[in-house]
Amino acid sequence: MTRILVVEDEADIGGAIAQRLRAEAFGVDLAATAAEARFHAEVHPYEAIVLDRRLPDGEGLALCREWRAAGLEAPILMLTALDNTEAVVAGLEGGADDYLTKPFAAEELVARLRSLLRRRPTRRHDAIEVAGLRIEPARRRVRRDGVIVPLTTKEFALLAFLADRAGEVVGRLDILEHCWDHAYEPESNVIDVHVAALRRKLGPETIETIRGAGYRLADGT
Repeated sequence: MTRILVVEDEADIGGAIAQRLRAEAFGVDLAATAAEARFHAEVHPYEAIVLDRRLPDGEGLALCREWRAAGLEAPILMLTALDNTEAVVAGLEGGADDYLTKPFAAEELVARLRSLLRRRPTRRHDAIEVAGLRIEPARRRVRRDGVIVPLTTKEFALLAFLADRAGEVVGRLDILEHCWDHAYEPESNVIDVHVAALRRKLGPETIETIRGAGYRLADGT
C-alpha cells in the first residue's frame, strides 16, 4: 500500500484530506505539528508527503528544507494559503515538488499526488510470482494458474506485502503498519478477516498462520 504523511494543523482540513486519500486506497498518517511530522518521517518510509506551509511550531518550508538536507527523497506536495508567485517559487526552491493553494478541491490534490508518485523510479518488479500466483502491483491484479482472481483493495495490499516477503514470517504489527495505518488498533481483527478472505479466494494453503508470530505466504519450497 502507498503510504502518505499528511502534515496539517487544522484538524478539519487534515481529517478531510485523510478521509479522501483513504477512500483512494492510500494509507495515511496525520501530523499536526512539525515535531510530530519529524517523528513519523523517522519511523516510516513514506511514498509521499502532503505538507502545510504554516505549522504551530515552525515553518513547513523550513521542515521541507531540513528533510531534503537529510536526504529524504519522497515527493512533497506543499499546501498554503499564500498564492503569490514569490511564495510558490520559495516553496519549490525549498525542496517541494508541487504546490497547492487553499482552498483546493480534493480531486485536484489526489490528481497531483498521483502525478508525483508516477514520476518515481520503479523500485520493485513489474510482477511477483510466488506460490502459484502472479501478482502485478501496478495493475492491482493477481492471477492463480493464469486466471484473474478479483480482490478488494485491502486484500491486494495484504497479499502483495506478504508476497514481497514470501517465505518469511510477518508479524501483525508489521502488517498493520504497512497495509493499513494509524487509524487501526493493533488489537483489531481486521488482519484475520482479510487473511480469511484471501484463503477463500486463493486456497487455504496459500497463507500460513504461525501461532504467536504472524503469517507467512508459502513460497513453494
